[in-house]
Amino acid sequence: MQVSIYSRETITKILQSDFPKNVAVISFYDPPSAYSDPPVDYSAKTKRVFAIAIHDVDLSVLPEYHLTYDTYFPEADKLAEFIYEAESDGIDIICQCEYGESRSAGCAAAILEHFYQNGISIFADYRYYPNQVIYHKVFDALEKLAAGMGSE
Repeated sequence: MQVSIYSRETITKILQSDFPKNVAVISFYDPPSAYSDPPVDYSAKTKRVFAIAIHDVDLSVLPEYHLTYDTYFPEADKLAEFIYEAESDGIDIICQCEYGESRSAGCAAAILEHFYQNGISIFADYRYYPNQVIYHKVFDALEKLAAGMGSE
């Protein structure tokens, strides 16, 4: 399973031309506001999309949004199921966020760490600044799901 990271700008260009086949998309976007863009529309290219409206914030800033680690990103468990379905079906994953640097990078790092133990490659790449809360929420959800599947 290949895991790719894209910004909104880059994925919008790819959607107009050579969008890959057999991919699942994880799309992070800013929660709706007067200043935020709507989520990227993948409907003409794929139905396998998990879209998440979530702030790109660090752990120390969560209280300013009236959030805690436990209440931030409640979709993580469902996202883990989506990722496992893609992996089971043998398809690649695209992680996309506004700039392709933080939320999508944190998610991609968690997927790579869970399945291939090389998520550090994303943290080591100067192009990315992975959101560590996203990373830990996704990684923990994947680990929890894997542990549950092993006990069946």
